[in-house]
Amino acid sequence: MGGFFGVASKSSCVLDLFFGIDYHSHLGTRRGGMAVYDPQKGFDRAIHNIENSPFRTKFEHDVAELEGTSGIGCISDNEPQPLLARSHLGSFAITTVAKINNIDDLIASELKRGHTHFLEMSGGSINPTEMVIALINQKETFEEGIRYAQEQIDGSCSILILTPKGLIAARDRLGRTPVIIGKKEDAFCVSFESFAYVNVGYEDYKELGPGEIVRVTPEGVETLKQPGEKMRICSFLWVYYGYPTSTYEGVNVEDMRYECGKILAQRDKDQVKPDLVAGVPDSGTAHAIGYANESGVPFARPFIKYTPTWPRSFMPTHQSQRNLIARMKLIPVHKLIKGKSLLMIDDSIVRGTQLRETTEFLYHNGAKEVHIRPACPPLLFGCKYLNFSRSKSEMDLITRRIIARREGENVSDAVLADYADPDSQNYKEMLEDMRKELNFTSLKFHRLDDLEKSIAIEPCKLCTYCWSGKE
Repeated sequence: MGGFFGVASKSSCVLDLFFGIDYHSHLGTRRGGMAVYDPQKGFDRAIHNIENSPFRTKFEHDVAELEGTSGIGCISDNEPQPLLARSHLGSFAITTVAKINNIDDLIASELKRGHTHFLEMSGGSINPTEMVIALINQKETFEEGIRYAQEQIDGSCSILILTPKGLIAARDRLGRTPVIIGKKEDAFCVSFESFAYVNVGYEDYKELGPGEIVRVTPEGVETLKQPGEKMRICSFLWVYYGYPTSTYEGVNVEDMRYECGKILAQRDKDQVKPDLVAGVPDSGTAHAIGYANESGVPFARPFIKYTPTWPRSFMPTHQSQRNLIARMKLIPVHKLIKGKSLLMIDDSIVRGTQLRETTEFLYHNGAKEVHIRPACPPLLFGCKYLNFSRSKSEMDLITRRIIARREGENVSDAVLADYADPDSQNYKEMLEDMRKELNFTSLKFHRLDDLEKSIAIEPCKLCTYCWSGKE
């Protein structure tokens, strides 16, 4: 998916920027980038491929060379960023967290309008951030251009811009991703993750509302556009993507996951009697602790993730390699597996491949039973708003493959809605088909109403499209 970080300071920003970006490494694996501005030297930039080594390793030499009092940077799961641009708005650097579904239409419109060419190519396609630049430059101010760009984009787009006068930050029009401001003496920062600035000495200042645009300087934060009323923040941030120490809309990720596990245990009361509760590390661990605390079943770690050489859950980027590394990373603790009935909590089931292999791994090491409790509802729809999955088609989802076998490939919205209803017969039969295919002893998903209860903000402010199909 990706995340960004920016600093506006009265002194050098480089170290704060470096560590702030590094704290977003859990959000992407393809590219990392930094851009800084110095009043004497102007703009400077560094971008590196981080597919096979961490951000910190690739950029430690750049930290010694870059100079600036303000800067922006990102971790990106797709295109190289930040980009440098010069237009009638002046010179600036820009990075985005975006998914642009209508990019082909926007490109065609730009070319028809007289835009002669695009320079930044990523994987053979036009870099979406350059498309955002083209849209912003159609207006007379950054504020107007950002508003126009967000109105034209089908998907989502949060934006961070570096100018000679400071930073301009804009949260997605419907707040699908977070943008948070931190403050310390003589400096402000802008961050996707709220924890990313704490160890660098910043304190919470404010969280931008949906569509809010601010100008950030070392002296303060000026609101250029007030936030909108409507919000659709991604629920999956709490379930999986967000780092445990992060907080969105006042709700901490780790605490939400405990609550999620607690409610899963309440739904399971007197139905299963496992010997141990465990999380599929790392994102399932907090859910499992919540389940164990509520149920009284001991929490344990029947396998340990080997982090010295494979510390990042997203590495590598190719799915076949990811499946291999998912197996290689988990080292069994035989005494906690052999002859045991295990209840495992994973954050979700997408294709089902990795969890099936994990289950087979547990049986191979002597497990008697493996009960699976995903921490969110069944994924029925590919996300239209965030780059959270590498699935090329909804048929990559195990749920959709099972539904296609049962109903054929052309399934109406009404039929899909029935499969999303946890009280329907179709839902129950879909889960049973999935249980058999993946070789689980039992399978029960977190219900959507329980998930909303776990997050504990108004359901109308949450995006649950990937489970419900409702925008």
